[in-house]
Amino acid sequence: MLAKMNSKVGYLIRTIRCFHVCDSKLGPSFRTAVRTYMLGISRHKSAIPSMNLRIFLLNVSPCWLESSLRLLSQGRPDFSKNDCNAQEQNAVKTLLDEHVVQSSSSALGPLEEDRSVVEENLVVKSEKSQSQQFFEDLHKCTSPCDVLDLASTSAISYKYCSSCFTTMWTVTRKMSKDQKHYERELMFKHPAFKQLCQHLMQVSRSMWCDDLVHSLHALVKLGVSQDTRLVQTLLRVCQERLNEFDNRCLSVVANTLTIMEQSRNVDALQAGIWILVEQQIPKISDVFMLQSLMKCIGKDAPISLKRKIENKILKELDRFSSSDAQQTFSALAAMNYCSFPILNACSNKIIENIYHTPFEESIRVLRSCSILQYHNVALCSAMANYVTSGIFMWNTDEITPLLSVFEDLGFRAVELMDIFAEKVTNDPELLDLKAILIVLRAYSRLNHVPKCQNEFLESLSNALNMYLPRISNVDLLKAVFSFCTLGYLPQPALNQLLQEDILNELLTSDGIKKEQNNMMLHYVNVCLELDSPSSFTKPAAVFIKKSSLRLVYGFPEVQEALLKLLGDESMFQQNIELPYDYKIDFKIKMDADRKKVLPVTEADDLADDLDVQRLAVLCGHISDFCVGTSHPQGMLAMKIRHLKALGYHVILVHYHKFKTLKKEEAIKWLKGKIYSAEAFHGSCVNLQDNC
Repeated sequence: MLAKMNSKVGYLIRTIRCFHVCDSKLGPSFRTAVRTYMLGISRHKSAIPSMNLRIFLLNVSPCWLESSLRLLSQGRPDFSKNDCNAQEQNAVKTLLDEHVVQSSSSALGPLEEDRSVVEENLVVKSEKSQSQQFFEDLHKCTSPCDVLDLASTSAISYKYCSSCFTTMWTVTRKMSKDQKHYERELMFKHPAFKQLCQHLMQVSRSMWCDDLVHSLHALVKLGVSQDTRLVQTLLRVCQERLNEFDNRCLSVVANTLTIMEQSRNVDALQAGIWILVEQQIPKISDVFMLQSLMKCIGKDAPISLKRKIENKILKELDRFSSSDAQQTFSALAAMNYCSFPILNACSNKIIENIYHTPFEESIRVLRSCSILQYHNVALCSAMANYVTSGIFMWNTDEITPLLSVFEDLGFRAVELMDIFAEKVTNDPELLDLKAILIVLRAYSRLNHVPKCQNEFLESLSNALNMYLPRISNVDLLKAVFSFCTLGYLPQPALNQLLQEDILNELLTSDGIKKEQNNMMLHYVNVCLELDSPSSFTKPAAVFIKKSSLRLVYGFPEVQEALLKLLGDESMFQQNIELPYDYKIDFKIKMDADRKKVLPVTEADDLADDLDVQRLAVLCGHISDFCVGTSHPQGMLAMKIRHLKALGYHVILVHYHKFKTLKKEEAIKWLKGKIYSAEAFHGSCVNLQDNC
């Protein structure tokens, strides 16, 4: 008898170990069934009624049973602090009582016992084969309706509703916009969809946490209305089970909330995530876990919570590796918190290991810098030099994203852009339409004129001509606008853009697009009139004058310096409106030799007088210049070019740097810019460097 009991105990232990081994292979529903049966926490019937698990518990010592239960529950959420603790204890007690009763009155013989074991093994194998077949078929589905058809014909499909919803979202996300809309309409009308949703709502409280959050995420992505009872139920269940979520589950549900509209349940769940994260911060010692929690809290988290995380990171900075530093940029961007101490320290760590940094990670770091509006010239220069040193090792598809993110940051990588321009000039076919638009936008916005300017722009124009038959009107306008910003007029592209039907379509767009199109067309019109007035014949009454409520900025430091230098307010004018919707901050009129400043009243109507020279003082904000330099960006450079065409001598003031000068230095710098070299004696080299 003792030998039989020992063999049964051994079989029980092997069975429990088998459950652990097969945990990932048998699917979430099978795991849930075993877990809920053994722990006694399910509010529903067991998902495996055919498995008579009580047979395994016959003639088993209570100590063996309790230890086996502990073994089975290792690595699972702790229910000791929840109300289900009492349920677990009652379930265990019930099973032990049944063991005592059945062991005293058992009449099973050896042959019957062996036959029962064989039957149970067959049931397990059958269940496993059905599960494997279901997931194999699910993997072959190519549309949501395929998944629903499988769910309606499979006997065990409803146990795997989370996998069904996730698969429907996965196959849908790869489709085009029109196809997505069509497939979703079919999905909502499919009879199995409603049944699957009802089953998900019924089993939501007994699901594994990862299945729960992924189901919610898939439903929202599939376009199921947030106001439905199903979505609201899942939100409430997530609130109830929030303490059971690990970092991955928190991350999934946090990302889901970012795409949902505000509501009572959404706000409550978001607040619960913030409280949970705040409680865990002091206990965290792992850097990866800390970064995961940073991504969970989102951009709308309280500033107090963000500062607590910042202080925790500052304490851990000494242990950061280069990889940790890279991931910290993404984590800070995820919660939209620009911490200069952290970013500076992480930047130094990345610069030290720049040649060991994966190129994709470098792009992600720079994109995070763009989101955070963090401009570190040393970091950008290190990455630009890294790519430049092996420029011929990189594909065009790898360099163009780097140029795009440099453009977003306003960083002008001179050497890299010169070498890349030569590469494109020699082989323009390397660029597809998307790459052409990126390169044009980067070079025009950063106002970078390569050494081979004419050949480079001509090569880009020829490359663009190949795509003119199938380019969209908006992309055509963006390309022409970028060319015009650089002072180049691409004839074939312009001829196509100036067709009245295309212009009318661009000008009749809705909302912000209409304003953007109107602005770009306005400047294309200005370039046609000022850069090459006789090259093109424009259709009549096609261009609409750009009208905008322009903010009038005051520049008191510049005004004060001009007043002390010129001696009287009548010697200059402020905020002058010019044709073509241009404005200059200060206007000064001088004699032809620029030795004497003329009062405004003496030269009001002498615009074409050769004895009078007009000076335009432009004050540029820090965003008008490339990062770390006094090099004007594209729009400002185009304005300077057009003001010169209108007969002005332009004096450009970097206002942010000008404010750092002492009053005497500021006056001396302006004097050197306003008066000619013969009229002004003295060196201004240092001041020019500073300003």
